[in-house]
Amino acid sequence: MKIYIGKDKLDMAAAAAKSAGDKIRKAIAEKGEARIIVATGASQFEFLQALVKEPGIDWTKVTGFHLDEYVGIPVTHKASFRGYMRERFVAQTPQPLKVFNEVNGEAEDQEAEVTRLENLIRESPIDVACVGIGENGHLAFNDPPADFDTNRAYKVVPLDDKCRMQQVGEGWFPTKDDVPTHAFSMSIKQIMWSKAIVCTCPDARKAEAVKGAIEGPVTNMLPSSIMQMHPDCGMFLDPESASLLQK
Repeated sequence: MKIYIGKDKLDMAAAAAKSAGDKIRKAIAEKGEARIIVATGASQFEFLQALVKEPGIDWTKVTGFHLDEYVGIPVTHKASFRGYMRERFVAQTPQPLKVFNEVNGEAEDQEAEVTRLENLIRESPIDVACVGIGENGHLAFNDPPADFDTNRAYKVVPLDDKCRMQQVGEGWFPTKDDVPTHAFSMSIKQIMWSKAIVCTCPDARKAEAVKGAIEGPVTNMLPSSIMQMHPDCGMFLDPESASLLQK
């Protein structure tokens, strides 16, 4: 795991975007296309703003996926990750993406939706996964204790109280009771199968989770710690999120 600590949040985001952009450009140069995973949440605002401005990316050759979506949330809800992706990423790239594969949180048949997404993402390897870390250490919506063993690409998972309170704290919902109890989430293994991972994680509220993910043991009680096992993972932090690191 390579660690970059930016001077501030914008510096961190610019470095992460350059890293991801380099990997996207390399994939397009080598095979004519790139396949990427993109995360949502308040921690990704600056990163996505920087990524869409990266020079020399032919976005018409990029296929995108997002990590997760709440069960039962319409795309018009301000917390919808489909809505987030459309507004902050898909609509912002200089050229239209080849395709962006959304997770339909309103799917009536959840198993059919999981199978649909799995078939799409398994068509070809993912070149770069752009992810974040939750306050509880989750990766995507794989809250502790996360399933490190499933080979499914996506699954419907329960959300723990700390995860749901994070969504309230970030302003997506008024109270914990308003936060859905379940979500569609990309699995740990599917994220780890990506050729490269770019993890962007700012803010002091993430410092404890960041310390565990980088310096603690690999454990499903802190799911993002699994990234220590990835051969090409970059962790991009700001001074606040890096404040508890000892090494």
